[in-house]
Amino acid sequence: MSTNTASRRTELGAFLRSRRERRTPADVGLPPGLRRRTPGLRREEVALLAGVGVTWYTWLEQGRPINASVQVLDAVARTLGLDPAERTHLYRLAQVPWEIETQPGTGLPAEMQEILDGLVPNPAAVYNSRYDVLAWNEAYAKLFPSMTEEPIEERNVIWATFTCPDGCNPFLDQDFEELRMVAELQAAFARHVGEPEWEAFVRRLAGSSPKFARLWARREVGSGNRHVKRILHSAVGRLDFAATRLLPTVPETRMMVYTPVDDLTRERMADLMSRPEAPWCCEHCRTKRQRAQRAGASLSAPASASVPTPVPACASAQMS
Repeated sequence: MSTNTASRRTELGAFLRSRRERRTPADVGLPPGLRRRTPGLRREEVALLAGVGVTWYTWLEQGRPINASVQVLDAVARTLGLDPAERTHLYRLAQVPWEIETQPGTGLPAEMQEILDGLVPNPAAVYNSRYDVLAWNEAYAKLFPSMTEEPIEERNVIWATFTCPDGCNPFLDQDFEELRMVAELQAAFARHVGEPEWEAFVRRLAGSSPKFARLWARREVGSGNRHVKRILHSAVGRLDFAATRLLPTVPETRMMVYTPVDDLTRERMADLMSRPEAPWCCEHCRTKRQRAQRAGASLSAPASASVPTPVPACASAQMS
């Protein structure tokens, strides 16, 4: 068995266990019973309800090399009450060819920048599935300047979110935004289990952020939906945007467009755009970063690894 396949099976087992423990007997019409030593359903209960053998399901959770059909996985998914994003995640981890996978593109079409620029004054950027920022317009640069002024290997939204110092995260709904990002990253990770670059990224981020490590261990998965993103910007104050996802033609990329939801946000965004230069971080983080530079600390990842180094990158606002 290849390393990639072994990693996928381990991840599949962990995901199934987390979802089985979340499912209660009452959810599937079973009596609660006494002396239940495990949270949620027992393995034999899942097997019975899904119409599969107890041994087979146990081996599936243990990551053993067994085959699973779409029909069998469908039954398991129904028993565990998986939503569409979780079901997709399950199939990908099990490597069931229920959909055609395409390889990620290595670049963006030349016209992508023109499209982004045409969306000004609405901030817009293109991310890949790991939250690397690939392209952006002027409005996005004013809104999240740290993401565009960083060295290219550090332009990663989820990295900046979880490693920025306490009090400097720009999101007013910080817990919601962090959980949403981790759930999307978890779903994308299913397509890259066993790949050294992805494994290293998750490992180093978990080592740098205990909160990320806790959220990652929950195995929540999700897909991006339109939502309101509330930001506190250090230069103009609170900004509320409708975050809308558009899908370019390059696989595993997405364009995020942030549209003001009220007149106050439009006015403040216009003010921000009129400024020749806006502060991109709080004074504390600016001083800390300058100190590191004077001490000769490198803010770039080694050339051999396109994974951010664990150097906190401040977001664009000070939460005071």
